Amino acid sequence: FSLFKFKKGDTEYGIGWIPLGGYVKISGMIDESMDKEQMALPPKPYEFRSKPAWQRLLIMIGGVLVNFILAFVIYIAVLYTWGEQYLPAENVKYGVVCDSLAKSIGMKDGDKIVALDHKKVERFSQIIPDILLERPTTMQVIRGGKTISINIPNSFVPELLDRSSEKFNVAPIFLPRYPFHPYQIGKVLKDSGAEMAGLQKGDELININGKDFDYFDQFQQYMRTPREPWEY
Repeated sequence: FSLFKFKKGDTEYGIGWIPLGGYVKISGMIDESMDKEQMALPPKPYEFRSKPAWQRLLIMIGGVLVNFILAFVIYIAVLYTWGEQYLPAENVKYGVVCDSLAKSIGMKDGDKIVALDHKKVERFSQIIPDILLERPTTMQVIRGGKTISINIPNSFVPELLDRSSEKFNVAPIFLPRYPFHPYQIGKVLKDSGAEMAGLQKGDELININGKDFDYFDQFQQYMRTPREPWEY
């Protein structure tokens, strides 16, 4: 059964209800063991068996070739529309937030990592894998508008691996830094400290005890430090 079909010359063209193979029947393609009578007749010019070997080969591999081309086109379309998502290192414009291990080699919060052994870093997510695999001895960062070089000691990689979990996920020692914006509270948990403090859904967190924050990590650090009662 076909959705539509038409005949042009000696060839019938059509698309089946179910677009699977097997629709085509080629004139002159004979089973030599079954169709003895047809084999006895001289081949007609339009028949498959009258064509040169290279044309018969193209016909035989046509289906497989089209399937390969179709798969190739589909993968290109998927990559074009979906693509590969990653964070370019140059887009980490506020620098990084460092933990104690990163700070132990001389890094500071706000450093912008630009290179390892003077080789430009393209992807932020590749910095740690590159340190583990390529064992660079220096890291170039931008600090205060100036590019400085930080030495990476031999003990750095073993200490980094010691922080890895049993699932072989290397613990991040620095993360992208984000600016502090007035944050709107989306939900207040029942019986939580926030509820007891009087915070409500929809409140905007602007500052604490009159203290403003430039970056979110500064706010987090302030919240971790015990001090007098907070005023929001």
